[in-house]
Amino acid sequence: MSIGKTIAIDREGIRQAALAAGKDTAFDEAEAQFIERLRDQESEALDILINRYSADLYALLFRLVGNQYEAEDLLQETLISAVRGIKSFRGESSLKTWLTRIAINHSRSRLRKIKRQILSTALSLTAFPENDGQSIADRIEAAGENAEDALLRQERETAVLKALEKLPDIYREAVVLCDIEGLSYEEIAITLEINLGTVKSRISRGREELRRQLKDF
Repeated sequence: MSIGKTIAIDREGIRQAALAAGKDTAFDEAEAQFIERLRDQESEALDILINRYSADLYALLFRLVGNQYEAEDLLQETLISAVRGIKSFRGESSLKTWLTRIAINHSRSRLRKIKRQILSTALSLTAFPENDGQSIADRIEAAGENAEDALLRQERETAVLKALEKLPDIYREAVVLCDIEGLSYEEIAITLEINLGTVKSRISRGREELRRQLKDF
């Protein structure tokens, strides 16, 4: 056996691993510095936090609660909670995972409130804003989309959202995080603070229930 050749191969592997580790370390250090700026309540850092994460958090919240205005309120509550609680953030997960967990907790509280008040679903076409003076047909035409295709697409999206709303909260959260947000099982486990087996079980049961509800669509 050529020991020199073996060492050369190992050195190349080590070099690649070191480069990858260097990138990860640089990212970790940058996020750690950013978190420290948030802890110091720097206005620029707070603006970055809002601009960087608002869109993703809003999309998640909308899919969880199914109502535009509720999602907007929850987004504000999530960001306020994050700013107030950043000093207690220990860095055991990524900042995005931590924010996602806060958003989910707020959505759970809001959904319990909605259920207590027996609110009707807001996932029909009328759930979209109407204060701009435009009808749905006007918005479709302005977007340049074929009206029939747009309405079919909207019908499909509405059906899926309604089906999601009917899922028990624990299954809806898991399915949304996996199939819509694209999180891995491990990331979902960290976000929801449950084990991997429970994650897989909830996703499986949630998907099965969605298929049952949408079988005739």
